[in-house]
Amino acid sequence: MVRFGYTMMTEQAGPRELVEHVVGAERAGFDFAVISDHYFPWLDAQGHSPYAWSVLGAAAQATTAIPLMTYVTCPTVRYHPAVVAQKAATVQLLSEGRFRLGLGSGENLNEHVVGPGWPAAHIRLEMLEEAVEIIRELFGGGSVNHHGRYFDVENARLWDLPDEPPPIGVAVSGDRSCELAGRLADLAIAIDPERELLEAFDRSGGAGKPKVGQLAVCYDVDRDTAVKRAHEQFRWSLGGWRVNAELPGPAAFEQASRYVRPEDVAESIPCGEDVNVFVDAVRPFVDAGFTEVALVQVGGAHQYPFLEWAEATLLPALRAMRPAGPSATLED
Repeated sequence: MVRFGYTMMTEQAGPRELVEHVVGAERAGFDFAVISDHYFPWLDAQGHSPYAWSVLGAAAQATTAIPLMTYVTCPTVRYHPAVVAQKAATVQLLSEGRFRLGLGSGENLNEHVVGPGWPAAHIRLEMLEEAVEIIRELFGGGSVNHHGRYFDVENARLWDLPDEPPPIGVAVSGDRSCELAGRLADLAIAIDPERELLEAFDRSGGAGKPKVGQLAVCYDVDRDTAVKRAHEQFRWSLGGWRVNAELPGPAAFEQASRYVRPEDVAESIPCGEDVNVFVDAVRPFVDAGFTEVALVQVGGAHQYPFLEWAEATLLPALRAMRPAGPSATLED
């Protein structure tokens, strides 16, 4: 059965609000929660970007059962992998085993702030592979020394280790990342409902492992208001991964998305309150083979109406979904 999650979108809410939102998501019955790990918002209109790991620590204490996950952390430029391993182990302890560490090769938007330059895509994947290996070795306990192509670790050890280390997820977007994830990760992460990605992950050792997708939605009782908000805050998402990984800041995303129309956004982000529209948007992920789908409600100030609607209407409808064919609708 597919599980449905809630996204703490750090780009659109402050730290205290994010913790309150995930408490509400647990109360509403979401199966899990994920959090973005950014230094910048995508657009100025979003207006936030607190430190995700502080939010996770607070969320681990404020909730009791909902699983938590980074979606995703880049462990190669802004953070050293040895530090990521320590943070992840600590959150696993604080949450009493509810944490999963989602990793990816990152975006220039967030990683450029420490100043070493933005590597080419194939270099970023090589760095990610080495980082995952370091993190796994530190999760294993004992002293770690590592002198690799991209990272050095000198006599490192995690002194506070959970009994079960956090499962590691890796974001996939092409053959190389699918191979890496299938071989080294415990789960796959993707933002597009592409069956081919999951099949490539399975061929590389991922068969039977969880596959986690994510979809932006914009609930509002007035559809036009929802479309306007989605356009103001999420038009950047139509640029695609190859573009979005490279742009250096919100001003660049403003420029790149200046010709995106509200109707363009509404074609990819379900807007309004028609639950069938939301179910139809989620269905491609289910049909592609995703075992989990995390939803992002667009607009930091619009979480509570969404959570109430999700509890009463959306989550029951998603769990009653028939994952077969584009014409399937909800049962009468």
